[in-house]
Amino acid sequence: MSDRLFKFLFEGLPVRGALVQLRAGWQELLSRRATASDGGHAFAPEVRALLGEMSAAACLMHANIKFDGALILQVFGDGPVKLAVAEVRADFGFRATAKVVGAVPRGANLPQLLNVHGQGRCAITLDPGRDRPGQQPYQGVVPLHGDHREPLQQLAQVLEHYMLQSEQLDTRLVLAADDRCAAGLLVQRLPAQGDGNLSGVGWKSGDEEGIGRSEDFNRIAMLTATLTAEELLTLPHEQILKRLYWQETLRLFEPLEPRFGCTCSRQRVAGMLRGLGREEIDSLIAERGVAEIGCDFCGAQYHFDAVDAAEVFVPAGEHGPGSRAVN
Repeated sequence: MSDRLFKFLFEGLPVRGALVQLRAGWQELLSRRATASDGGHAFAPEVRALLGEMSAAACLMHANIKFDGALILQVFGDGPVKLAVAEVRADFGFRATAKVVGAVPRGANLPQLLNVHGQGRCAITLDPGRDRPGQQPYQGVVPLHGDHREPLQQLAQVLEHYMLQSEQLDTRLVLAADDRCAAGLLVQRLPAQGDGNLSGVGWKSGDEEGIGRSEDFNRIAMLTATLTAEELLTLPHEQILKRLYWQETLRLFEPLEPRFGCTCSRQRVAGMLRGLGREEIDSLIAERGVAEIGCDFCGAQYHFDAVDAAEVFVPAGEHGPGSRAVN
């Protein structure tokens, strides 16, 4: 089965939803990890599950906004996982990676991975990219605990809390991931009135007075919560929606097609080398013979020898006919 994301509305109710199942793209992401720049060490199963849930969640959240840029979901903290990142672009190319600095306990939950001493955070960034002058990235950050400072045990709870605190939107989210599939189901209460949006990108803000008061949303949320991880990962979307919402009338839209895709390139790496400076790069090449840079997202390796490095620092337009291209 190919990767699909389905958006839907509950006819006559102020509730919308989205369902995503990533299979081919998710498996490609995991397979590329074997050639990542840290020596090809595979992530622990608990970290792979976290990245899968983050990839699915980022796809679902991007599907709910009108934004021609990248949505970047990050969780960072004080556990063995220092940072985990999932990025989804406007074309629904996605990628994800993590920085692990310690041993991951078997069966570790979210607090044990990222929030050992209560310093964990979740950030969602909307990045318009460098091609859109005048548009600035937007970022919202929430802690990995609830209103009463109790540690949140699952990523889905963190993101529900984020949407409630930052956007005043009741949200119910179910996430699951294994090495075969990363999947998620999101339902959300539509704002009762107003057409506000988040930083002009089309993420409609809810209304504080309506939080928790929609009987329709509460009923749909309860049904959604009965979905098991096994069902979410293995059943086709038609069967999932029919099992949960058989009494409701759904309007299903044309599916989106997420895919694994990395934006790294030799040209971008060359730009990073320029930022480090000629002296530091020359010193590195003198010591090792070559500068090697690997992409943590896709495992691509970029090699720059002394001639390549010299080309990097030649001003634009001054490359000779026999020079090597850096892109």
